[in-house]
Amino acid sequence: MKKTEEILQAGSSSELIECGVIPHPLPVHEQPILLVLAGVHFIHIMDFMMMLPLGPQFMKLFDFTPQQFGLLISAYAFSAGVWSFFASFVIDWFDRKTVLITLCGGIGIATLLCALATNYSTLLLARIVAGGFSGITSAIVFAIIADIIPARRRGAATGTISSAFSMVAVIGMPIGMLLVNLSDWRAPFFLLAVLSAFMVIVAMRVLPPLRGHLIHQLERHPFRQLRAIFFERNHLYAFALIAMLMFAGFSVSPFISTYMVINVGMAEIDLPYLYFFGGLATFFTARLFGKLSDLHGKKKVFGVTAALSVFPILMVTHLSPVSTVLALGITTLFMMLVSGRFVPAMALVTASVAPRLRGSFLSFNISVQQLSAGLATLLAGSLIGTSVNGTLTHYDDVGIIAAVATLASIVLAAKVNGVHE
Repeated sequence: MKKTEEILQAGSSSELIECGVIPHPLPVHEQPILLVLAGVHFIHIMDFMMMLPLGPQFMKLFDFTPQQFGLLISAYAFSAGVWSFFASFVIDWFDRKTVLITLCGGIGIATLLCALATNYSTLLLARIVAGGFSGITSAIVFAIIADIIPARRRGAATGTISSAFSMVAVIGMPIGMLLVNLSDWRAPFFLLAVLSAFMVIVAMRVLPPLRGHLIHQLERHPFRQLRAIFFERNHLYAFALIAMLMFAGFSVSPFISTYMVINVGMAEIDLPYLYFFGGLATFFTARLFGKLSDLHGKKKVFGVTAALSVFPILMVTHLSPVSTVLALGITTLFMMLVSGRFVPAMALVTASVAPRLRGSFLSFNISVQQLSAGLATLLAGSLIGTSVNGTLTHYDDVGIIAAVATLASIVLAAKVNGVHE
């Protein structure tokens, strides 16, 4: 304590960094890599998120029920979960750059299939294909972060990548909804196909070979890998943490747009503001939560953020007709805290596994995430109904379930420990 006080009085930033009083800045050579990873993350997040504001439109144009719309969301998540599980056995056998480029190209093809869908069945099939590529992409992005970024700076790096969600909300969603208004619901998916092709070219030029993990390739027998991951209690706690966290978030978030329009009275033309203001807030807070995690500890920051997120979860799901300004304030707080808690959680999870198992572990982790998200969406869709006047019912019950799951995730986070690297 005395040494820290002396350093603070001296005001030397290098000494403050060295003793851990302030987080380490990201070196210049890491920044282009993180930008590429954030770009790929942007594409696959927008591919998923673009479906959410289309709920009211689908329900009017195609006469979808809440259950059918929920199935579109959960089919994507289940596909991501299943393909991530199988990819876990082989993902560490290849150069991570090659895997990332291949998956980004696959997302481009899948989004093109979505744009060309002609009915519910073909759209559902396209979402299944998109989910398969997207789930593995998320795993490889976080595996690369864990491989190239030291643990002391991983929270800040995770926050940078997580800011892709903010960019989707601030830039991607308003542009997507503008294209929907100028053309139709297919236009954003055509745009994503073009962006995917562009990002493949950028990744080929910017990313270096990422083969450091291959030195352990001889140890990669699939069943030995499976045993090493699932017979470790710390890994199981990490999986349980992320499962509970995803369940809490995805029982609520897929139906926010529809609930805001049908129950709260928000105009469809105002939906882009919901994502714009929420994304603008998280653009700053995601990186802030990452830095706070490096400074004060991942468990502590996660616990505080997750506990605070319970309040906007309950407010959003119990909201009655109010002014658009108040509704936007509550949804912004919801997005800020619900997405913010994911930053220290992912930094905690990635630190719970040894580097030689990290790619497979994170792919299994994405599988657990997506299966939990799919189950949450299915459960919420089965609980939510429509009243005689067309409003959604039982969304408040979904919020209570999400709040309980959030509190359970705080208990699980306390049991996850980092490994020495």
